[in-house]
Amino acid sequence: MHSAHGRRVAVLGQGYVGLPLTMRAVEAGFDVVGFDVDKARVDLLARGESHIEDIDPAAVAEAVATGRYRPTCDPGHLQGFDVAVVCVPTPLRDGAPDLTHVEQAARLLSGHLHPGCLVVLESTTYPGTTEEVFRPLLEGGGALRAGRDFRLGYSPERIDPGNPSWHLANTPKIVSGVDEDSLRAVGEFYGRLVDVVVPVPGPREAELAKLLENTFRHVNVALVNELAMYCRAAGVDVWSVLDAAGTKPFGFMRFTPGPGVGGHCLPIDPSYLSWQARRSLGSGFRFVELANDVNDRMPDYVVTRAIQSLNRRRKAVNGSSVLLLGLTYKPNSRDARKSPALAVARQLASLGAELRAVDPLIAPADVPEGITMVPCDDAQLASADLVVVLTDHDAIDWRVVERHAGRVLDTRNRLRTASADGL
Repeated sequence: MHSAHGRRVAVLGQGYVGLPLTMRAVEAGFDVVGFDVDKARVDLLARGESHIEDIDPAAVAEAVATGRYRPTCDPGHLQGFDVAVVCVPTPLRDGAPDLTHVEQAARLLSGHLHPGCLVVLESTTYPGTTEEVFRPLLEGGGALRAGRDFRLGYSPERIDPGNPSWHLANTPKIVSGVDEDSLRAVGEFYGRLVDVVVPVPGPREAELAKLLENTFRHVNVALVNELAMYCRAAGVDVWSVLDAAGTKPFGFMRFTPGPGVGGHCLPIDPSYLSWQARRSLGSGFRFVELANDVNDRMPDYVVTRAIQSLNRRRKAVNGSSVLLLGLTYKPNSRDARKSPALAVARQLASLGAELRAVDPLIAPADVPEGITMVPCDDAQLASADLVVVLTDHDAIDWRVVERHAGRVLDTRNRLRTASADGL
């Protein structure tokens, strides 16, 4: 009989969540099968390359070289796992959670279950998914039952791409199981990968804790975004207000405004909570819906401010040269998913602006049509009718921007020039 503490781990999904987990498991001595449906991604990993900025290609190459990491598209390679961890996407479709990938993963694993194995779901989702959706599909038509024959749990991911301080190993890991044995097995497995595990009563609490974490951020970002719009109208410097409030050592946490929210978590995860609340209570989660409303409007607000800036110099957006600095969703990350900067770019393009952009991190495939990527040099900056700071990557030379940019709309408060117009 296999043990849940055995050596063979299958990680389903080799993206922003699955790949760091895979690398850590190889480092901890496990044999890991990294399963992904994207053949191009699997081929890239097999060559010892990385598609994620937090994972050094050298780490992937080293993992492959150990012989203990096998990237694959073949479900047959899942056979014989001791631990399987599901890290697949859970997008929203028409306001409702799309669990297609989670369901497919459960069906794939159901044929490879054996007594004593452990299955953990990490994908962000609404409370009840592990027990009401994932578990029945895993058990399928087979004789094995979660709890009695194999272990089953939920442990939400807390990956923050581009964060230099907090990574998988030193971020506390919430763990849960469908029963005591499952909880113990989940805790023991992650205990070999991370410094601190945090057991919670059950999968529903773990699922909801993840949604609360992201909803907390979403709501507070919306609050300061709305504050920024108010301050603009009232003639108050929002950044001075935030700096002042931030000196309070208790009861206040500083959040900063920007052109909107992006990535996977903030635009999507809180909506899971609202969807589930509507399903169970008959009404949505009002704070989430209000935050969605404010944050979704921010790209429109930035475009309006750009129009006003050009207008003051008797210029139309149509035909104006606009240089965008940063296109990904947050500083120092390559991730362009749901990026508010891209939403701003698309709107400006639809109004006829001639768009150029500087972003040393974004993948060429993520750049929308109609944007010309250029270097950040004095000629590009000086020739722009308007420069818009959208994502303040450290890799952009801000001193050059300060010296050579003429009219600037700075949505991130990165520049220290008097001529720059703030959010």
